Amino acid sequence: MTENSKANIKILFALTLVHFTGDFYSSFVSPLYPLFIQKIGISLTQVGFISGVNLLLAFIVQPSVGYLSDRYATRNFIFLGVIMAIIFIPLAGIASGFWGLLLFVALGSIGSSMFHPSVTGMVPLYSGNKAGFAMSVFNTGGTLAFGVGPLFITWYAARFGLHCVPFTIIFGATVVFYLYRVVPVPQSEGLHLLGFVGSIRESMGSVWKSIVCIWVVMVLRAVISQSFLTFIPIHYVRKGFSVLDAGIIFSLFTVAGSISGLVAGHIADRIGYKPVFIFIFLLMTPVLIGFLMLQGRWVYPGAFIAGGIMLATMPLGVAMAQTLAPKGRSMTASLMMGLAYGLGGLVSPLIGKLADLYSIQAVLIGVSFLPLLTLPLIAAFPRVR
Repeated sequence: MTENSKANIKILFALTLVHFTGDFYSSFVSPLYPLFIQKIGISLTQVGFISGVNLLLAFIVQPSVGYLSDRYATRNFIFLGVIMAIIFIPLAGIASGFWGLLLFVALGSIGSSMFHPSVTGMVPLYSGNKAGFAMSVFNTGGTLAFGVGPLFITWYAARFGLHCVPFTIIFGATVVFYLYRVVPVPQSEGLHLLGFVGSIRESMGSVWKSIVCIWVVMVLRAVISQSFLTFIPIHYVRKGFSVLDAGIIFSLFTVAGSISGLVAGHIADRIGYKPVFIFIFLLMTPVLIGFLMLQGRWVYPGAFIAGGIMLATMPLGVAMAQTLAPKGRSMTASLMMGLAYGLGGLVSPLIGKLADLYSIQAVLIGVSFLPLLTLPLIAAFPRVR
């Protein structure tokens, strides 16, 4: 299958299902923080530390796996990663203290980080001439997982208790059996004779300045999204919403992102990536602040609108970078996802500490002004379709 041929729907569906399954289990963590706080008494600073470690591991693991995926054709990274996420994230339900919870979340995060570069790097090979839209569809698997996963796990934990969460491993194991029969072996990029630095130089070449601009924007976007996704459930539980209500708000955030990502990908394939980035990041600050000001039932539509704006460009940064640097698709994907999310996650402990000192709402209002810092960088983006 070549990049110029017709899209292979069956394989794209399988790759999207890998993304959905792994992220479905990864999405369990944030909505359950209110229950972990009740059960084992962790503080907001510790919540921020767990979130930071979670993303730091993505920072460490994804570029390394992306580098190896471009050198060697193997499915091991995909299936070992998905299996680790399916097993260790649910086991967090039986953690008896902060360190046990941190261990299970960390191992699940390593697994999630392992499968992302390989499957993301395979998407352009089977997307035909609709790279932006295909990447948005693939990304929808992840954002949809983060939409329905919290809704499922908050209902499940409220109904059966945290100690029963490990039984959800059964669902994922069934899906993995199907995926093992369908997902093809990734194609090597022929970089096995080059070292790590040589691989980056070969894959990026003269476009490295544009790649860096995109990457910095993705880092700042990760700071914004992770701050909201980590602390929004806790914020609304403290404001009197139930854990299930907080899970619904979280789900509305991420489901809206899956829809807006598809729309943004379709538009970017027609008019280019840069205008879409400019429009969305101009809107982001007023929309996020407006959402935080809402009360009562207005929170639900506000969450949908805010999530749609905040998450719309998630797949576009990856697709744009892969278009500019097609020789290292897995490496480029890992830089835009794992490395960007990991560095963004380093801020989570600081966000948690500030939330302990002041309030979650005050800190998130401050974070809402970060999109304005990205506008000069977006202005320097090349015009690419």
